[in-house]
Amino acid sequence: MYSEIKDKRVLITGGTKGIGAGIATGFLAAGAKVIVCGRKAPDVLPEAAGQQAVFMPCDVRDIDSVQTLFHSIAEQFGQLDVLINNAGGSPFALADTASPRFHESILRLNLIAPLNMAQQANTMMQQQQNGGVILFISSISAMRASPGTAAYGAAKAGILSLVQSLAVEWAPKVRVAAVSPGLVKTEQSYLHYGDDDGIAAVSATIPAGRMALPQDIANACLFLASSQAAYASGSNLLLNGGGEMPAFLAAAKAQEQEQE
Repeated sequence: MYSEIKDKRVLITGGTKGIGAGIATGFLAAGAKVIVCGRKAPDVLPEAAGQQAVFMPCDVRDIDSVQTLFHSIAEQFGQLDVLINNAGGSPFALADTASPRFHESILRLNLIAPLNMAQQANTMMQQQQNGGVILFISSISAMRASPGTAAYGAAKAGILSLVQSLAVEWAPKVRVAAVSPGLVKTEQSYLHYGDDDGIAAVSATIPAGRMALPQDIANACLFLASSQAAYASGSNLLLNGGGEMPAFLAAAKAQEQEQE
């Protein structure tokens, strides 16, 4: 479907597991040369269509490590066509009891690190004839309350603002956009939603009747990285299966049942 993605050099941060691995698999299936980075090499690398992702070590929070990564990419691949800033996340921590150091670490991982990665990628892409595409994986948490992950939600909201500004600053050679998933089912979903019954209960609150899968996010990234999205810069593609059922509907239904 996206034949033009074939042989494109694509870097995916946090591309060894979860959503990142799904994105990596999607681009490999499309024929791209995929680089994934992380602090530690995984036991198994993403693969598809007879191709396997290349792993390069990098701590995205450390600027020296980031600069070394891009130097290695330039040496081994010659150019970079697509950067997907996927690495991030946050454990549950209420804002009133979390330490300032914790808040700073969450902001560093989810906002400052992606900015530094994008800056390095832009430097490479501006020198390339065909420029490049930079995608940020944001979150529904950027657009609604995020209790228990307040700093994370704030960082992701910052990402959406950042995308708009970078799209203006780095145009026309480099296109910048965001993908904002809602709830996504990965191998670690049980940490957030409990067992299969818990996941099913949460899925039932989504109009689509299920959580997103990593492949859904990969499909969105493939589209935004392609020429079919050539005019999509500074934009945010929201993937939430129709949203979340308003709480007042459940409350009203419960009230009706009581009256019966």
